[in-house]
Amino acid sequence: MRKKKRGMAIAASSVLAMSLLSFSTSVHTSASSQTVSKNYLIAYSQSLPKDYQTEINNAGGVVVKAIPEIGGLEVRSTNPNFLNQLKSSATIAAANVEKSFKLEDGQPEGADGKPVTLPDSDTYWNLQWDMQRLTNDGKSYKLESGGTETSNGVIHKAVVGIIDSGIDQTHPDLKANFIGGQNFVPPGGYGDEAPVNPTNVTDTNGHGTHVAGSIAANGKVKGVGPDLGIRAYRIFDASGSAPTTPIVAAILQAANDGVDVINMSIGGFDNLKYYYEGTRYSDIADILLWKRAIKYAVNKNVTVVAAAGNDSLDYADKKSLTDYMNVTYGKDLGIIFKGVTVEVPGSTPGVITVSSSNKWSTAKLAFYSNYGNSFIDVAAPGGDNGPVYDASRKLAERDFTYRTLSTWPTNLEPNSATTVNRDYAYLHGTSMASPKVAGIAGVIKAAHPEFTPSQVQALIEKTAFDYGKKGHDPLFGSGEANAYTALTGK
Repeated sequence: MRKKKRGMAIAASSVLAMSLLSFSTSVHTSASSQTVSKNYLIAYSQSLPKDYQTEINNAGGVVVKAIPEIGGLEVRSTNPNFLNQLKSSATIAAANVEKSFKLEDGQPEGADGKPVTLPDSDTYWNLQWDMQRLTNDGKSYKLESGGTETSNGVIHKAVVGIIDSGIDQTHPDLKANFIGGQNFVPPGGYGDEAPVNPTNVTDTNGHGTHVAGSIAANGKVKGVGPDLGIRAYRIFDASGSAPTTPIVAAILQAANDGVDVINMSIGGFDNLKYYYEGTRYSDIADILLWKRAIKYAVNKNVTVVAAAGNDSLDYADKKSLTDYMNVTYGKDLGIIFKGVTVEVPGSTPGVITVSSSNKWSTAKLAFYSNYGNSFIDVAAPGGDNGPVYDASRKLAERDFTYRTLSTWPTNLEPNSATTVNRDYAYLHGTSMASPKVAGIAGVIKAAHPEFTPSQVQALIEKTAFDYGKKGHDPLFGSGEANAYTALTGK
């Protein structure tokens, strides 16, 4: 296999995907002054030293969360010179302001008053063009579904951890395969100091439930492995925001829980040199903790899959990434980006990075998908708005049925931008492509529990359909992944 890459992006467009949005800060106002409290990430050179609490306190900080498995800390401080105070420490490898990630609005442009109405039917299989293609019209289910159905429930042969906005565990298409998880979000969202209820993984956004259906739905819609176990790791609050710390903590927790695969339909930019109010900063601590968390999971035999992002960017063009950062985020944040821009988690060693293919072309990716040499490993169906829209880019010419149909939370209002039905929705994005590959990895592990993450990835790449230019290319990587060919080995 190829040596794993160095960077890329994820962010906006009309898809639920995660983007780097802002510093993680909070403002506390008193009668006489305004105090700005910032959250920071600290990456120690190795393990946490015994005196780390004292060191942080002396610099004017308070430890919010320790992550001893990867030598990391989340720290809050009102001291504007906090980072400078730490420079004398011989044990700290890097420190930076913690980033906050945000799920973008799923369909900000609306549906022009023409959402899709699903028929009253016991099955929507005929509407799942993506799943039909991935499974060779369902033939892969006969080879491996991810588990065994019994009169007492499903015996799951492999489990996929979904780090996202939670899962509707009561959804009729998901409840048989839901086996728990953990919540990292405080009851009032990030910034609320109330105790976290670790069992509350209820999806308040919809994104995680849609992703879960692509992996393991077994009802009106089907996932890649309709008998795979799924565990929810809820890291986004109701506003769709999450700092880095709970995300890397969720990776570690999923690995410790013994999942076979992790799906992250998320990602964001980090920059190695930027200026804020005249002071130079970098995101090296952020990148280090991402790398350590992924390595921790892979060392526990977990296959990690992530979305490539929805910015239509070529990762091989490094200058364009930093220019994009300045145009998209720099002005609003008051930041000037000067250094190399990388993407996490997709560019992190050990991750299978997935671009988004569509229904109608084997030569073109979906219009929003990121791409790039040494970045994309494989593609998978994430859907788009159809060939007419692709040619014209007129919103009135979108056809939502070219997107991918999956589960939607029963506790939320219907996604009226794409469907008037309550429990299902059409969405598109690399967020919808990544779980297809995670599902394939899951059924591979169910069939071959002895496989290592590198063996799982090698099989997925070897058996992918060679779309785009012959051989490995910047758009599709090794090709469009397929569950049936992966299970048959050809």
